[in-house]
Amino acid sequence: MARIEADREDLFAEARGLKPRWEWQFPGQTSVITAGFRREGGCSIYWDGDPVYHFDRLGRLRRAFRDGCLYRSEGQTLARLRRERAPATTSLLRSELTPDELAEFLGAMRDQLQSWLTHFDNHALQELRATTDSPADVTRFAERLREIIAHPRLAPRVTPRP
Repeated sequence: MARIEADREDLFAEARGLKPRWEWQFPGQTSVITAGFRREGGCSIYWDGDPVYHFDRLGRLRRAFRDGCLYRSEGQTLARLRRERAPATTSLLRSELTPDELAEFLGAMRDQLQSWLTHFDNHALQELRATTDSPADVTRFAERLREIIAHPRLAPRVTPRP
């Protein structure tokens, strides 16, 4: 685990695992949204660097990053992983979300995804960059988000890395 994280300078360029991928901006805002599909069919969406949501090919939430914490699916809830720094070490503190915390997390996620969809449906997103110019690809991405909003689910437990 890195001792110090750094903001990525160009998330669109670094997100090479997302094919196709897009970079958008809401009107009048400076934050940038980077999103796309992974090879296995899952998708990811980044609001700058926080929040970030990663979904599997069935649209189930696998991992997330929000308010400086990492989250990973435990199947029935999410595990929150928070870094605690000391002068010489970094610890990763783990706790499972309570049912109320999980409901709040998923509600906030749905609100953010719905905001993207509303701007998309109103043709109000400004596309900054894309690796495809096929309207069918971005429509497929929008449809995936509609499914996630309608039926938010968690992926099976994500096995921690050794």
